[in-house]
Amino acid sequence: MTDTRTSTNPTTPADLASVIDTHLAAYCEPDTARRRDLVAAVWSPEGAVYDPPFDGAGHEGIAEMTDTLLTHFPGHTFRRTSDVDAHHAFARYTWSLDGPDGATAVQGTDIVEVDAAGRLVRIVGFFGEVAPITC
Repeated sequence: MTDTRTSTNPTTPADLASVIDTHLAAYCEPDTARRRDLVAAVWSPEGAVYDPPFDGAGHEGIAEMTDTLLTHFPGHTFRRTSDVDAHHAFARYTWSLDGPDGATAVQGTDIVEVDAAGRLVRIVGFFGEVAPITC
């Protein structure tokens, strides 16, 4: 995938991918202290996540979203399934939530906004693939 980022981006493609991968690791981290450390490492204190079933704001709210996720999907992990496509302070990527047996429970696309320091400001998540137009 071609890197479409411009000089207005706060991070390199590798840095942004690392930030996103750390966010995804935090999402399913069962150790509360470790999860909070991961969230604080990559999120702006004012950051917010908006997913179809719930949302969370600030480091604490984002970390607490994992409690609900772990209740519904114990032992699952997120993985990024695409390159990070980015320009300016925005990016998108696809992901899957995989069970301990490797089966995919859900997949989707996240749209990301980062601040000037390269920390996550906002993620808007979408589940599944976009349906084609049916005429």
